[in-house]
Amino acid sequence: MNDSYELLDSGAFQKLERFGKVVLSRPCAQAVWRQTLPTLDWQRATASFFRDGGNQWRGRDRLPETWNIEVDGTRFLLSSTDFGHLGIFPEQRDQWQRIREVCQTFAKKHGRPARVLNLFAYSGGSTLAAARAGAEVCHVDASKGMVDWARKNASLNQLDDKPVRWIVDDVTKFLERELRREKTYDLVILDPPSYGRGAKGEIFKIETDLPKLLTLIGKLMPSDPLGVLLSCHTPELTPISLHHLLWQQLGSRGRLDHGEMQLRGTSQVLPVPSGSFCWWLGE
Repeated sequence: MNDSYELLDSGAFQKLERFGKVVLSRPCAQAVWRQTLPTLDWQRATASFFRDGGNQWRGRDRLPETWNIEVDGTRFLLSSTDFGHLGIFPEQRDQWQRIREVCQTFAKKHGRPARVLNLFAYSGGSTLAAARAGAEVCHVDASKGMVDWARKNASLNQLDDKPVRWIVDDVTKFLERELRREKTYDLVILDPPSYGRGAKGEIFKIETDLPKLLTLIGKLMPSDPLGVLLSCHTPELTPISLHHLLWQQLGSRGRLDHGEMQLRGTSQVLPVPSGSFCWWLGE
């Protein structure tokens, strides 16, 4: 499809991706191997992003101000940012599909929608997946701009009338308030940054703050929870690291499934590892 996502090539610490009709070359620290496509194919990219000498785009004037693509049946609004992000992490698409599946299974089993909490929710890929499956979703991010972006994505997918709460707040403070309100969530999704700053300047460092966050999340789970999806792009936190974190917090109450997220193209294109995930699913 011309309006979909595709990994075209990778190597020499770069990745070449197609986002609809736009082809971009961007940094990729994991791509230590050689590039497969000819140099000319890389040079034909619509634009390139570099971090050498500070973040900068080459050919940014050739990019549309905004454009849309579709990934696995969900539409996303894209725009180039000063940090090289576009408003989507396609490596999450396997997780989005699984979110829909587990929420649909939960609704059939329990006769009610799953209550889903999406933390560090970015532009809303997981929120949209859960809403498409009929879940009640609480979407939390410290950036008002990203929450507004996620709401535009919801509108693109005709999900405006779905039960989604859009919250601009520091994640830790929000969880503490929800505990005081005695709220519970069947499924909690979080993709924390390595380093982040809250709405009022609060600092988040994943290596010290993630364990504390998981403790709060554990207290927000009902007696028969659906699960937790933890993912991140911090190189030091491997799939086994995430497994151990969730196992220590939630332990034998359910089953764990962990692995690497990947960017993928056709079968001839080498997939690119792009972060880690771990599911904890209640029995």
